[in-house]
Amino acid sequence: MKNLTTWNPEDPAFWSEHGKPVASRNLWISVPSLLAAFAVWLYWSVIIVQMKNCGFAFSTDQLYTLPAIAGLTGATLRIPNSFLVSMAGGRNVIVLTTALLLLPALLTGFALQSIDTPYSTFVVAAALSGIGGGNFASSMSNISFFYPKKQQGAALGVNAGLGNLGVSVMQLLLPLAATTAVFFGLEGAGIPSLADATGGVSQIFYLQNSGFIWVPFLVVLVLAGWFGMNNMPFHYNGSAVVAFGKIFWLILLGLVAAGIGLYLLLELGVSMWLVLPLTIILTLAVLRYVTPSSVRSDLKAQFEIFNKKHTWLMTWLYVMTFGSFIGYSAAFPKLIQDVFGFLPDGTVNPNAPNPLAYAWLGPLVGSLVRPLGGWISDKLGGARVTHWDTILMIAAALGVAYFVQQAAQSPTPEEYFAPFLILFLLLFITTGIGNGSTFRMIPIIFESKYAGPILGWTSAVAAYGAFIIPKIFGTQIQAGHAEYALYGFAVYYLTCLAVNWWFYARKHAEIPC
Repeated sequence: MKNLTTWNPEDPAFWSEHGKPVASRNLWISVPSLLAAFAVWLYWSVIIVQMKNCGFAFSTDQLYTLPAIAGLTGATLRIPNSFLVSMAGGRNVIVLTTALLLLPALLTGFALQSIDTPYSTFVVAAALSGIGGGNFASSMSNISFFYPKKQQGAALGVNAGLGNLGVSVMQLLLPLAATTAVFFGLEGAGIPSLADATGGVSQIFYLQNSGFIWVPFLVVLVLAGWFGMNNMPFHYNGSAVVAFGKIFWLILLGLVAAGIGLYLLLELGVSMWLVLPLTIILTLAVLRYVTPSSVRSDLKAQFEIFNKKHTWLMTWLYVMTFGSFIGYSAAFPKLIQDVFGFLPDGTVNPNAPNPLAYAWLGPLVGSLVRPLGGWISDKLGGARVTHWDTILMIAAALGVAYFVQQAAQSPTPEEYFAPFLILFLLLFITTGIGNGSTFRMIPIIFESKYAGPILGWTSAVAAYGAFIIPKIFGTQIQAGHAEYALYGFAVYYLTCLAVNWWFYARKHAEIPC
């Protein structure tokens, strides 16, 4: 039955007899759908490395801007996604938002068939791939309703952690797919790479498979969601056509708001620190006032979360964890290339590590430990886990900054790659554990009717890390001081340590959790 008539997971008898099998089925369809969404959203982190290798005539700043564009759109789309489940039903939301990923996957594939494709086409493709970033908010909000409170930390950790794994899967899969005519020539001709500085032989790349490879998987996931998932009885459970109309309209409004933000950023040169709040405010405004009356009434009730102090405090903390994870994931491959691929005089380093051979490790470890963060928090408390995790994040960020600085000054930067990689992997691990612990805190701090929208809202704002971090790294690398970015991140983490300790972790905290 697609629309459930009753749901009470806090009742042990109901949970063991009826609830658990239904919840498990929805979770295990949600996970691969979210994995694919992350893959499509973040595949620019790999594509831009290959584009440079194949001679696309774009500057370093333009290349870093593509994952940043996807980051901005994806984060913006999380705002409407935060409210979709209650007004359209979880099954309906997952099915349609997964189907919409076909748009960026196909456009990216066609755009990458030629190095003469204009940059504007890639801007549109990157913006549409942000649909995948938006899906996280609705996916997490949906799964939170299926499980009893005592198991929500683990369930959300599994959904988010294995979903985040899409970044690592993508970073492993795309380099392989780009070297083979996976679709037996139907994807079009390949592109010869540039010979490397050591006299390497040019090879043929099928970069278009970076987009096309996801199409068959997405079709299967859409069908699985349609036939296997459920809508909650206390959410919208009417006509699927009406639900799809609501979903599409809110996502379209989010895309318009993100498009205006991108115009301010790319065409008018407005600072990103001004573009971000303007985009968020514009998105909330159009959702509040440019929607059908029935949708506005639903949104008005859910907008009550913005009157709560702890909404903003938990947003600040979750930006630290998920914002860092997704931002580092977007920037990591190109960062390795830029820090270790060149000597201090600007010439190519012949002994540089291959960024695509190592970059996938960061998102992998960060994703795998996220369920652990939720599980430990169920046992010890989310605030306590967040406290110690933040201390490790500060130390790891400062350590990475030190070795980035040493590599930039050395005629043999590759000597510093091993400690850089180890500390960056530790940084990814701490973001993953913190993802689980901070998400676990939200259902404890807020009553259930607010927890879902707040989970979605915090994840929406945190997703702007996929925009901010690549842009900051790109700016600092061009200025010759990539380590400055990491020093700034460490200072921000220090403020999060203070906020978490004062409100949630200390002995007489306002809300111990």
